[in-house]
Amino acid sequence: MRTDDWHLTEDVDEFLARAGEFLRSRPALHTTPLSVTEKLRTQGTEGVLFGRLERGGEVGATFYRFPSRGLSVTSLRPEQADALAAHLVSLGHSLPWVTADHDTATAFAEAWRRHTGATPTVRVRLHLYRLGTLTPPEPHPQGRGRLVGEEDHEHLMGWCREFAADVEEAVTIDAASWAGTRFAEKRYTYWETPDGTPVSMAGVNPMVGGQVRVDPVYTPAHLRGRGYAGAVTAEVSRAALAAGAEEVVLYTNAANPTSNALYQRLGFVRLTDVTVYDLT
Repeated sequence: MRTDDWHLTEDVDEFLARAGEFLRSRPALHTTPLSVTEKLRTQGTEGVLFGRLERGGEVGATFYRFPSRGLSVTSLRPEQADALAAHLVSLGHSLPWVTADHDTATAFAEAWRRHTGATPTVRVRLHLYRLGTLTPPEPHPQGRGRLVGEEDHEHLMGWCREFAADVEEAVTIDAASWAGTRFAEKRYTYWETPDGTPVSMAGVNPMVGGQVRVDPVYTPAHLRGRGYAGAVTAEVSRAALAAGAEEVVLYTNAANPTSNALYQRLGFVRLTDVTVYDLT
């Protein structure tokens, strides 16, 4: 594998003109790069580096990297991962982490170790699920789903802060910072009890390439175990399908058996495993 098969650019429009069809060819598997590149296309790239693996006019893989952050890459064979690692090292890049499907991430982390001497360590393992046949939860909790409105903004930010803390995500979420967080671009639904009290929420990313991603799903700790998360996830999934989505996907932490079992009961089927390696 030649390193010059990798083509790098900071122009998102150029990148999508060459690699967009490849990303849309497997929308569920490519949910994150589709969402990220669409957001950057409309809001600006701010120095983000994009790469595509292209030979004979055919794109076979892509990556993106935000300034001073890690690498997010689609599926690669081991020799392709090695060529990419060698190419980035030759260009003087320093990577704090890499995320990809498990086999790709492992191959790249090992290649990075060979080329730089860095010792990779697993930070987190995730499962990527795709919805098969939606199966509403049984027993179904009383209540209904309701779209979150402007009047709910303070409450919504509070729940997003709590969710971020639960998953150990370092982010500031307040009125001043909200627009710059990954939470701002989503459409949210509350599950409410019959008296109108919100008890759970689910966010959905904008549809790109026929796919939508459910994220985040959050229920306050004292309200868990009552079926609210399942109800609100089923509600947003049903709404996404009704709006024309061909694929509904979500990520779970592989170490959380409760959430994995919940989504499987709702009809989600595991598509692939994703691993994040720290490389410093």
